[in-house]
Amino acid sequence: MTSSSGWREDGVLFIAEAGVNHNGDAQTAIALCDVARHAGADAVKFQTFNAALLATASAEKASYQDRNAPAEGESQRDMLKKLELTEAEFRAVRDHCAKIGIEFISTPFDEDSADFLNALGVDRFKVSSGDLTHLDFLQHLARFGKPIIISTGMATLAEVEDAVRAIEEAGNPPLSILHCVSNYPARPDQANLRAMNTLAAAFGRPVGWSDHTEGGVITLASVAAGARIIEKHFTLDRTMPGPDHAASLEPAELTELIAAVRAVESALGDGIKRPTVEERDTARVARRSLVAARDIGAGTRLGPDDVAARRPGSGLAPKRKSEVLGRKAARDIKEGELLSWEMLAP
Repeated sequence: MTSSSGWREDGVLFIAEAGVNHNGDAQTAIALCDVARHAGADAVKFQTFNAALLATASAEKASYQDRNAPAEGESQRDMLKKLELTEAEFRAVRDHCAKIGIEFISTPFDEDSADFLNALGVDRFKVSSGDLTHLDFLQHLARFGKPIIISTGMATLAEVEDAVRAIEEAGNPPLSILHCVSNYPARPDQANLRAMNTLAAAFGRPVGWSDHTEGGVITLASVAAGARIIEKHFTLDRTMPGPDHAASLEPAELTELIAAVRAVESALGDGIKRPTVEERDTARVARRSLVAARDIGAGTRLGPDDVAARRPGSGLAPKRKSEVLGRKAARDIKEGELLSWEMLAP
């Protein structure tokens, strides 16, 4: 169940990040929705942008983009243009998500795209790390009054503070903050998951982890460290051409990871230290009780050599030994017999 504040009340909100791994093809985007739903994700997320409004004609590609989507002389804008979906295609994707029962999310990268997504009826907005310092844009999103999730890759705590303040000043909608390392892929030693604790303490908001590491180990660690929201890239095929496929999970891996996330969040429990129902049976056979260390005749006053602690654990607990010593046997007691108050006189 998702709360009005934008996270799951009963566990981790898992956002399967399709991003631009549709390669500009609407049918591939719909197939990605099916994969995310089958894997058990709560939401599938895309990216909505106009390449001409996002990057200048001379903007270079990032090194990972050049590595994963090589094209001689291609600019960032050229690459992004090939990864756009039309408004009609996004409507079709949204409709398909509603049909199969998974939340549709898309990160807007400009005001027009945000307006379109709002009209499309998205339940929340996700802000990329690259736009964390675009305060006017954050305030534009905040004025819709819908929950916002911000990623904080590349950011200092002061920059996150600026972003949070801007959102608060523009209406203060429900806000969640994702720790993130904007490297594709990010190394495990770069993850710094304890930064989630810093963000939670500084801003008092739900925190999570936008994971760009390979595999699922760091994802699971983030859940144990307190992440309320997980965002993880996935693809139909990691060998497909495109900037993000290489650092993404394939369908079977996504399914396995989400199942593991649910297992970890279940394992965290409620923090109350108490035995499980199953442990009570184990305690009966594994713990010890006070027993007669030798045959004891009626009327004998029990001394230290008369009492031992042995299995099973269904009798008097060993901590009661001081209360047993000095009492008289009310009847004959055989060696190994579990002691009880009925067989002991004052």
